[in-house]
Amino acid sequence: MISVLLAEDMHMIRAALSALLRLEPDIDVVAEVTRGDEIVPAALRSRPDVAVLDIDLPGVDGITASVELREKLPGCRVLVLTAMGQPGQVRRALNSGIEAFLVKDAPGDRLADAIRRTAQGLRVLDPELVAAAVEYGASPLTLREATVLREAARGAPAEEIARRLHLSPGTVRNYLTGAITRTGARNTIDAIRIAQDAGWI
Repeated sequence: MISVLLAEDMHMIRAALSALLRLEPDIDVVAEVTRGDEIVPAALRSRPDVAVLDIDLPGVDGITASVELREKLPGCRVLVLTAMGQPGQVRRALNSGIEAFLVKDAPGDRLADAIRRTAQGLRVLDPELVAAAVEYGASPLTLREATVLREAARGAPAEEIARRLHLSPGTVRNYLTGAITRTGARNTIDAIRIAQDAGWI
């Protein structure tokens, strides 16, 4: 049996995915969570073979959670689901070492097959998404700039971002200024819009 942790914040989608996977004779959904910051604790309790993570989760996004999950539970492989299919997100997923990346509207049997292949240690990537990521180009943001901008996109002020990331507020403001410059934006809100549209955050 392949044990699976499922992270999806939309209740109907999570229930549908869980029900679909439970029909597979060799797949067992051992944990379900609705937030990105619940992934690692749930994985440490349930020890899944594969974590199926929505890319856009409250608390912590799926890609960020996957990095922490790999550190804390190296034997757990990760398959990221997205409804967006943004080239920048695909590139970010590839750079973070995610084993599988699939769009949410893929057929159910394709998801089950992707889980099996991911559990075997194979990379499962939608070829069209990968081609788009290569064609689109890399994000101009540094890792820290992207992290800070992602926190700002959630509405967190500089002081809160600083506490969360163990930085000074001045350093956070410097990263935001760098993000504005690198994206060619007018201000932080514009930088967030540009980076989100490109899939860089």
